[in-house]
Amino acid sequence: MSNTPERPNGVQDPYAPKRVRDQDTSRSATSSRELPRVDVNDFADNEPPISLRRAQSHTPLVAPAPPPPSESRRSIVSAREVALLSVVSIVSALVVIVSYKLFNDGLFTGSAPKPVPASTRTVSTVNVTQLPSPTALDEASSPAPASVAAITAPPTAAPAAAVAPPPAPTVTTAPAPTTITAALATPPSGPAVRGITDSEIRFGIAAPFSGSAKELGRQMKLGLDTAFGTINAAGGINGRQLRLVAADDGYEPTRTLDAMKQLVDREAVFGIVGNVGTPTATVALPFVLQQKMLFFGAFTGAGLLRREPPDRYVFNYRASYAEETDAAVQYLVKIRRVRPEQIAVFAQQDGYGDSGFAGVVKAVRALRGDPARILRLNYKRNTMDVDEAVAQLRAHKVPIKAIVMVPTYRAAAKFIEKTRDLFPGIIYTNVSFVGSTALAEELMLLGPRFAEGVIVTQTVPAIEGYSSLVLEYKNALAKLFPGETPDYVSLEGYVAGNLLAEGLRRAGPQVDTEKLVDALESLRDFDPGLGTPMTFGRTEHQASHKVWGTQLDAKGRYQPFDMQ
Repeated sequence: MSNTPERPNGVQDPYAPKRVRDQDTSRSATSSRELPRVDVNDFADNEPPISLRRAQSHTPLVAPAPPPPSESRRSIVSAREVALLSVVSIVSALVVIVSYKLFNDGLFTGSAPKPVPASTRTVSTVNVTQLPSPTALDEASSPAPASVAAITAPPTAAPAAAVAPPPAPTVTTAPAPTTITAALATPPSGPAVRGITDSEIRFGIAAPFSGSAKELGRQMKLGLDTAFGTINAAGGINGRQLRLVAADDGYEPTRTLDAMKQLVDREAVFGIVGNVGTPTATVALPFVLQQKMLFFGAFTGAGLLRREPPDRYVFNYRASYAEETDAAVQYLVKIRRVRPEQIAVFAQQDGYGDSGFAGVVKAVRALRGDPARILRLNYKRNTMDVDEAVAQLRAHKVPIKAIVMVPTYRAAAKFIEKTRDLFPGIIYTNVSFVGSTALAEELMLLGPRFAEGVIVTQTVPAIEGYSSLVLEYKNALAKLFPGETPDYVSLEGYVAGNLLAEGLRRAGPQVDTEKLVDALESLRDFDPGLGTPMTFGRTEHQASHKVWGTQLDAKGRYQPFDMQ
C-alpha cells in the first residue's frame, strides 16, 4: 500500500488504524493540501509502515475528442451546401441555354457546325457540375423539381462546337432526372409556325354562313370537314389533326377583311382553304399575299386567282369560269346548233359575273363571232331582283335561244321562273358556283317543268355516279354527318381537302408555308379517283382543268352527259 496515492478529502481509508478512523470528522474537513500527522505508535507491531505520496497529475497521451456539433449547426451547413449546389446548377444550365440561343440566332461568326443527330443525343450532352459532397449525390439521385428540370433541359441539344464543356467526372452512379432524358430524346420541333402545334394544323375559311348565298358556304365547309374528319380518324397528317375554323363574311366584300383578320389575328390559322366567292376574293387575296399565307382551293373560278405566272401562295383545285363558260358555249354552238349572237349572259353585277362574261366573250371570239353583239343581263349581288334583266331580254330584237348564267341559286331560280313561259324552249346553262343542289331544290318547289332541262357545268364528277372518289365521299359523309345529302359543292370541298392533305404529307413533319408550297409544286399526275390526273408546278397552280356536264330531269336529279 506504500504506492497508493493520496486519497481524496472526506474519504476514510479502510486500511488505517482504528484510531485514525475514529478521529473526529473535523479533521477530515482539513484542507487536502495538509497531510495528517501519524505517529509510529499508531501502527500495530505486525503492520508495515505506510508511506504516503502525493499523486502527480499527468498529461493524457490522446486529447479528448471535441464534443459533436449540435443539430442546428449541422442543419445550417447542409442548407448552405444545398443552396450552393442549386445556384451552381442553375447558372450552368443558363449558360448552356443562352449559348445555344445565340448560336441559333446566328450571332456566332464563322461556319455553323452541323447539329448532332437526334439518334446520338444522350444525357451526357448536358453540362453537369459535380460538387465533392455526399449531399450532391443524394440530391442527384432524387427527382428534380419541375421548374429546375425545365431549365436544365433545353429543347434541343446545342452543337458541340458552340458550347464545349470541360471534362467532368463521371457521374454514372447518380442517375439523371427522367425529365432531362425525355427532353433530349424528343426530336426538335423547329421554330414555331403560326397555326401549327404538336397536335394540330389549323386552317380557316371565310365564306357566307348567312344571307342569300349561305348554302354555298355551309356546303363547302361540310365537304372540308368531311375530308379532314376522315384524315383525322386515320391518324392525321404526320401525327397532327386537321382543324377548320370558319368566319362569316355574308358574301359581302365589305365584311371580308374583318373575317380574314379574325382568322389570322384571333384564330392564328396556318392557311386559308375553301373561301367562297369572287367579289370577296378581291379583298381576301391582297391580305393573304401580304401575310405570305397559303390561299388554297377557293370556291371560285375567277381569273384573279389564276395569274400568269401564278402567285406563289395561291393554289386552285377547280377549273376556271372561263373554262366552264367556254365548254358551255362550245356545247351550245357545236352540239345544239345555236348561233353565237343568239347566246345571252345573265350575270351577277360584280367580279363573279365579270369573270363569267369574259369567258363567254373569249369563247365567242374563238368561234369567229362578234363579242360586241353579246347581250348581258345583270342583277345585284345578294338580291333576287331580276325584273330589269327580264325586261331587257324581252326588249332585245334578236331572238335569244340560250342563256349562259353566272348567278347564285336563288337569283337563278327566280330568273328561270320569270322567263320559262315567256321564251319556251330556251336553254339555260349555269356555272358550278350556282350551287347545284340548292338550285334543284328551288326549281322543284316551282314545279318539275322549271327544273327539267336546266344544265349546270361541274368541276367534279356526277354525285349520282359510282367512281371510287364519289363512293368514298358518300360513305364518309354518311358516317360523319348522318342525314346530310351528297352535294356538288361539298364534294368539291372534299376533293380540295384531300388534295391539300397530300401536299401536307409530302411536306414532312417540320412543315411551314414555304415547305408546303414546294411540296405542292412537286405534285405530278395525282389521281385520288377523279378519273383525271391533277398536277401542280411552278408555273401551274390549278390542279384540274376538267369540266363535267350535268342536266336536271323532271325529278330534280342531275344526269351526266358529254358536252363534246
